Amino acid sequence: MSAGLPMPMTAVLTLRNFRRYLLGQLASNIGTWMQRAAQDLLVLHLTGNSGRAVGIVTALQFLPQTLFGLTGGVLADRYPKRRLLLLTQTAMGVQSLLLGLLTVTGAVNLPSVYALAFALGTATAVDSPARNAYISELVAKERLVTAVSLNSAQFNVARILGPALAGLAVAAFGTGPVFLVNAASYLAVLYGLITIRTDGPGGHGRTRPGPTRLRDAFRGITSTPELLLPMSVIAFVGTFGLNFQVTISLVAVTVFHTGAAGFGCLSAAYALGSLTGAVRGASRGKPPGIRRLITTTVVFGALEATLGLTPGYGAFMALLIPTGFAAVTVTTTANALTQLHAGPDVRGRVMSVYFLVLLGGTPVGAPLVGLLADAFGARSTLVLGGVVSASSALALSALTAGLTQRRARITRAASVAGSPRTPARPARDRSAGL
Repeated sequence: MSAGLPMPMTAVLTLRNFRRYLLGQLASNIGTWMQRAAQDLLVLHLTGNSGRAVGIVTALQFLPQTLFGLTGGVLADRYPKRRLLLLTQTAMGVQSLLLGLLTVTGAVNLPSVYALAFALGTATAVDSPARNAYISELVAKERLVTAVSLNSAQFNVARILGPALAGLAVAAFGTGPVFLVNAASYLAVLYGLITIRTDGPGGHGRTRPGPTRLRDAFRGITSTPELLLPMSVIAFVGTFGLNFQVTISLVAVTVFHTGAAGFGCLSAAYALGSLTGAVRGASRGKPPGIRRLITTTVVFGALEATLGLTPGYGAFMALLIPTGFAAVTVTTTANALTQLHAGPDVRGRVMSVYFLVLLGGTPVGAPLVGLLADAFGARSTLVLGGVVSASSALALSALTAGLTQRRARITRAASVAGSPRTPARPARDRSAGL
């Protein structure tokens, strides 16, 4: 199955535990993206095409990340990650099953969709830190970058296939069966987790002694530039730059006046670029650096701002491909930097902070995008997102470099002040030679 693949990808895919984990995640994510697309269509059907209602559902699904994401990180460091994932993935499957049963029986209504969206977001907030930190327990440190990139690649494969399959399934069977398919997809994840071997040298599933305090994670982040910078960059990019789920639909409808097919093509172009970027990252196999993160963030910002100024539908769709490539390179690089520089005893909590800044800004960024689109047009949201992403990366890079240099000077000064003085050599008595 690995013939023709680059060596770093081949080496990681030969690992039984990681391969089972990856395939389970792929099956589940395809179902999740199918549900997301079907859920939006269901809300539009229930409300008579209310964009506001779709925005509320999206906000409710991401709000728990802000409320409970840090708690998920504490749980990931306090309890065995595999056991925690079995519980959260089961809860997410039950949510999909309930939504599907309500829909196929005709008992679904808008409040029930809102409530189940919030429930799914809560399970996801607890699941995300453990799910991502668990990768470092399945592969060796030197293969972590490739594993993170492959995990991003499967996510983007699902993002391409999921909405397309959802469109076909909804047209043929309606929204309810799509939710039931997603519920069944969680069986693949549960099977993969159950069959992962835990007798390896990595100590999978072992708890670590000692308290699990959030302040330890924050202390580690603020004292480590390799953690502080990607966290800060992702906070701005996640809030202002990565709102394509909203912006692409706004541009498709209000600027190019296309239907569902046109919107689907734009989404597929962005996802294709993201997939290419993830595969490219997996083929490198080299640990990422701060310079790569800053460079790719600036490129991403420039591409996004250019998107807002691109006049034609064809050119806009073509430019979405490199934009998706740059976007996933930014997030994959930041994720890998965070996992590489976070200590194993606090990795779950550090990853919870990462996802808080990446996704926690969505309840703020998504409504802001809507307000700007209403006031200045959909294109303005892309220009603003690109400018903020690029300028924040440059500013934070300069600020972090200044802080690092200042800390180094203080450390050197303290080292010199604390070092034992070399005893002065006695003056030579020249009179002895007279």
